Amino acid sequence: MQFIQNGPDIPDALLQAHEEGRVVFFCGAGISYPAGLPGFGELVRKLYEQAGEHPDALESDALRDKKFDQTIGLLEKRIQGGRRNIRRHLPKILAPDLERRKRALTSHLALLTLGRNRSGLLRLVTTNFDTLFEKAADRYKPPSFITYPDPPLRAQWSGVVHLHGRMAENPIEDELEELILSDADFGHAYLTQGWAARFVTRLFRDHTICFVGYSIDDPVLRYMTAAHALGEQTPEMFAFAPHKANKTGEADAQKRAWQAKNVTPILYDEHDSHRTLHQTLRVWASIYRDGTAGKSRIISRLAHRPPSDRTPDNPFVSRVLWALSDKSGLPAQRFAELDPVPPLEWLSALSDYRYQHHDLPRFQVPVDKESSRSEEHTSELQSPL
Repeated sequence: MQFIQNGPDIPDALLQAHEEGRVVFFCGAGISYPAGLPGFGELVRKLYEQAGEHPDALESDALRDKKFDQTIGLLEKRIQGGRRNIRRHLPKILAPDLERRKRALTSHLALLTLGRNRSGLLRLVTTNFDTLFEKAADRYKPPSFITYPDPPLRAQWSGVVHLHGRMAENPIEDELEELILSDADFGHAYLTQGWAARFVTRLFRDHTICFVGYSIDDPVLRYMTAAHALGEQTPEMFAFAPHKANKTGEADAQKRAWQAKNVTPILYDEHDSHRTLHQTLRVWASIYRDGTAGKSRIISRLAHRPPSDRTPDNPFVSRVLWALSDKSGLPAQRFAELDPVPPLEWLSALSDYRYQHHDLPRFQVPVDKESSRSEEHTSELQSPL
């Protein structure tokens, strides 16, 4: 379903898992672009610039292959002062521009909303070093939360986990050296010591994961999906996947690349600084925050339009059907009480075979394991809305 026109089409399975409080969002550098912060590749280039260095042959090869963690590892070994000399530039490079960029924190606020279940439990994981979630909380005053600079050891936790470390406003050198940045750091966290891999594997096993703000070649994603591959059977994973819509074949290439990592991509056009991603997060959070009232607004705003008005750029019918499926029945009641009544065309849209046997729990119909297995061999087991 698309929350905005021309926006990413979010699968029903992810929407349902989120409604049930089973989704954990993993947040990467892309969510901090509106604050003027760089992605991993740009961060590496700025580190070279600040250090007054140029890549040697090995480092150039690693940069070309987008192995940014390896590039930093090679650079830290080559230059005098190593890690300390490189990392002392991080606070300047990762200083957000919040004065001129007035909406820089709205996606962080949206994720703080989407990451909290109906019981108030917040579970967000970020691989960013910045403290923009905390700044968003200070500015917009959502419910308070705990920040974890390291993964919590206990199974039950509520807050924002900085999986690869957190950089304070004025960090000391020792704090900068603890950040997970080079290939050696990632090796310790995911392989040698393995604490990050254990945390990630447990989350992947127990929750539906949605990656936000990552590109397919992000080294961070490579380590996390590798940790996932070592684990047991896990719920489906999703990722908001950027692509250039004006580049022929790129969407299909991105789709195949993500699927090769066992991740279901939610494709969107990255033009205009990933505008459709950030708008989608904000609208989704607004509707989720308001519960059934948010879905009822969708009915009030869209149900008066005939379904034949839908276009590939604006498939509003799916938004109405999603709102109508709310288990409370209140959006459906709003639909029934509209005056004037919705166009008769909606009868056809409401009669479409849209759901299958495995969707029955969405409508509070229990499904036993035996019948679920039989569905794999019986395509006729479908349930209309």
